[in-house]
Amino acid sequence: MTPPDASDSRWSDLGRPPLNADALRRALVREGGLWTSLDVVPSTGSTNTDLAARAQELPEGAVLVAEEQTGGRGRLDRRWSAPARSGLFFSVLLKPTGIPVEKWGWLPLLAGVAVATGLSRSAGVDTALKWPNDLLVTAGGEERKAGGILAERAADGVVVGIGINVTLAEEELPVPGAGSLALAGAVSTDRDPLLRSVLRSLGQWYGEWRAADGDPAACRLQEAYVAGCATLGRTVRAELPGGRSVTGEAVAVDGHGRLVLATEEGVQQPVGAGDVVHLRPGPGAEGAHGTEE
Repeated sequence: MTPPDASDSRWSDLGRPPLNADALRRALVREGGLWTSLDVVPSTGSTNTDLAARAQELPEGAVLVAEEQTGGRGRLDRRWSAPARSGLFFSVLLKPTGIPVEKWGWLPLLAGVAVATGLSRSAGVDTALKWPNDLLVTAGGEERKAGGILAERAADGVVVGIGINVTLAEEELPVPGAGSLALAGAVSTDRDPLLRSVLRSLGQWYGEWRAADGDPAACRLQEAYVAGCATLGRTVRAELPGGRSVTGEAVAVDGHGRLVLATEEGVQQPVGAGDVVHLRPGPGAEGAHGTEE
């Protein structure tokens, strides 16, 4: 009998073992808790797309995790790709009924705070947030993007997709300026406890936000986001829909989750959507700190 090809085994990359779906469900799916189901698939195009397609039939708290995404999307439909089992690629379904829709814009920022909090606890990595939804780490003395968040309306709720580079080595990075928890010196790159920590943190922040009727100040979400936001205090360029751009110092995140820029004209310009590029110090010198998805 011919033994199976080792390359076909799900354990072929012993440095990147698969997630234990049963153990994750036992730890996270509990009566009265936010998380109502948790499924892990070997590969899919996009967990956001898959979960959004079933949003009408699924209850709030469904979690879909993929060991590999072949068509993962970031903001502005940028591609998000990484080797199988090298990171955490998952989406969650939230249905914040009773919360005014105009406050739902805080959900991607809430997710950013929750991810940063969870990873700081479980990976021991100092993390920062680039407005509105990038996770930054420091590796090799440089600020790099190690994760991103994409929130999309789906039926009567919101699907929040999260991608985190965990064990990617330098030669595996998809673009210059990308990073990973391993490159940032994480004390642990075991994805099971990392995912548990992030989802528990997300459940806690979401519960507090809902209990405050979506008020980001009352639940201290706005305070936490401001404290962890690497964009504030820097000169940035906001590239807006329609091809316009605004340059100024990022001075605040307002009650609507918008980034407020102080321009050279003395105008306080709120930015609610668009790409933000951190500009390097110095007249006319610029470049992205952390790479866009």
